[in-house]
Amino acid sequence: MTQLSSSGQKETATFGNGCFWCTEAVFKSLKGIITVDSGYSGGKVKNPTYKEVCTGTTGHAEVIQVTFDPKTISFRELLEVFWQTHDPTTLNRQGADVGTQYRSVIFYHSPEQQEIAEKYKVELNTENVFDKPVITEITAFEKFYAAENYHRDYYANNSSQSYCQIVIVPKLQKFREIFKKKLK
Repeated sequence: MTQLSSSGQKETATFGNGCFWCTEAVFKSLKGIITVDSGYSGGKVKNPTYKEVCTGTTGHAEVIQVTFDPKTISFRELLEVFWQTHDPTTLNRQGADVGTQYRSVIFYHSPEQQEIAEKYKVELNTENVFDKPVITEITAFEKFYAAENYHRDYYANNSSQSYCQIVIVPKLQKFREIFKKKLK
């Protein structure tokens, strides 16, 4: 069960920005985050497994579902972290991870989230923040399926593994330098 923040408020955001092992570790470090759950969203198969999602045929993206205190961290601030911690200009690819399951996607939970995300994306493209246009999909949230237990807290439970050392640690170091004022 999700605990309420000290302010008694909570909201939910769902992001697909590559491998959820990396993104979970990033978002768990932020002030105002209550929970971060890895899973799957945006597909047509009910209760998909990791193995099924990896085929790229279910339509799901690997996502994190974030419960947060909007009085401590805003949805726009979460979007800032989202866009700065992956490449939102590549279609169905994040680093060595290729396929629709690794697409850049925001599953909005309210009309307000949709408006904020769409305006922010336009700003990024108008200001040419990235070398190429941001192609992040912005779509209505429908369903979240939790990932298998061995995916949860992956970095925390497996930080000495080579994938974590080669991929996640550098991403976390960069993230911590850029967002040090927002860290727990």
